[in-house]
Amino acid sequence: MCAFSVICSVVHGDTQQLSSAAAQSCGEAVKLALSLAGTMALWGGLMQVADKAGLTRIFARLLSPVTRLLFKDCDEKTMKAVSMNITSNMLGIANAATPPGIAAVKGMYKHGGKYMKRNIAMLTVLNTASVQLIPTTIGTMRASHGSTAPFEVTVPILIVSFVSAFAGCLTVYALSLGRKSDAHR
Repeated sequence: MCAFSVICSVVHGDTQQLSSAAAQSCGEAVKLALSLAGTMALWGGLMQVADKAGLTRIFARLLSPVTRLLFKDCDEKTMKAVSMNITSNMLGIANAATPPGIAAVKGMYKHGGKYMKRNIAMLTVLNTASVQLIPTTIGTMRASHGSTAPFEVTVPILIVSFVSAFAGCLTVYALSLGRKSDAHR
């Protein structure tokens, strides 16, 4: 796309306009990155405080009826990482969800067991669907671009993410039916 833009600007004699658009876009990209970095730092820090204060155990207990149903044969440490991952995604801070997601997959792989691959696939589906009660990143991006109501997209995002998570979980479950073991595949 960049090469095509340069070629078109040379053909049409608009190289000055291309240069000024590129410079302006770079400045806007830096502003957006800084506003997102601030939001991620805030929520990532709050997640660390929540973990130290024991709130993550409360979240893990609240989510346990769902996580026990979706993730079989996981130890407590892995389930805590799964809960932290899901909670981060629900708050709309996918970057903060990455470290506990990696820890959860490592725990699932280390534990092995009959449901290892299904558990990893299920976590991947839930991360991809990213059910967001508060779409923090999107709200921040919309606000930085001048939206007067940056969170008005919350309900559509919630509906789409629930539907995609449900369909993905059903697909993982359907594809795992009939398998004898995931441990050594």
